Amino acid sequence: MEQRHLGRTGLRVSRIGLGTLTWGRDTDEHDAADQLKAFWDAGGTLVDTADVYAGGEAEHLLGRFLDSLVPRRDLVIATKAGSVPDPYRRFDGSRGHLLAALDASLRRLGTDHVDLWQVHAFDPLTPLDETLQALDLAVSSGRVRYAGVSNFSGWQLAKAATWQLSAPGLRTRLASTQMEYSLLQRGVEREVLPAALDLGVGLLPSSPLGRGVLTGKYRTGTPSDSRGASEQLAPFVEPYLDEAASRIVDAVATAADGLATTPLQVALAWVRDRPGVVAPVVGARNAQQLTQALSVEALSLPDEICQALDDVSAPVHRYPDQDWSTL
Repeated sequence: MEQRHLGRTGLRVSRIGLGTLTWGRDTDEHDAADQLKAFWDAGGTLVDTADVYAGGEAEHLLGRFLDSLVPRRDLVIATKAGSVPDPYRRFDGSRGHLLAALDASLRRLGTDHVDLWQVHAFDPLTPLDETLQALDLAVSSGRVRYAGVSNFSGWQLAKAATWQLSAPGLRTRLASTQMEYSLLQRGVEREVLPAALDLGVGLLPSSPLGRGVLTGKYRTGTPSDSRGASEQLAPFVEPYLDEAASRIVDAVATAADGLATTPLQVALAWVRDRPGVVAPVVGARNAQQLTQALSVEALSLPDEICQALDDVSAPVHRYPDQDWSTL
């Protein structure tokens, strides 16, 4: 699998990442092991998890597979901290919480460092410089190799990345930002992606298949074994089952027919090769699903197909995103 640099850093990762959101919850140990082995066999390196996935069970499972199934040195392990199961405070970016969460993640993973540590979301109750200092301390201590953020808006990302760049050698530059991005969700193109491109921050798209909808599996109803049929995940899928999304899915299916491939491959290739994107993070229920996604490696979409998909999925970006003088 092709490797790409993560932002403006020396870290290289596979251009498809493996997500572990469902590990330890909907994906059992056997299926998780099969996924990781298939991913590694295909040349994949970037494995993304978080301390809150399945209450820590996703990290624990991944840790059990390191070296026993896949060599630790062959993987780029990315995890996150900052989300908390507190109904009154969804995110905690305090230095104390983040560093304690990192130590807990390392214990579950059974490793002395993670390759990429990400702040899971912006915490408006904690000064941003305090949150970012936790990243600096983690890197300087050797427990973290590179740092990033997740779910930061455009101004939040720009402020954080600029703060880190203002003291080179003392603060660790942000390598990445993880955001939802697909043909069904192009909101990052307003401000997040321009900020990331300007500041040398690599984009790791989550839900690159539109929460599974872009595979076309929902075109004739909701399959009984799909996320849309799951009591826990149905509300996650439902926003992308409207008429506007249906038109985009139909266009993806048409493109797939013309290219003799699948809607999954078309949708994934589109987002993988967007400017600023480093590696879409793909979550699968089993190894068979993951193998279908990994088969996109050989596909590059023709320019005409990309343009047609751009047009049918184009979000409405007016003032101040367009040149104001033309409005």
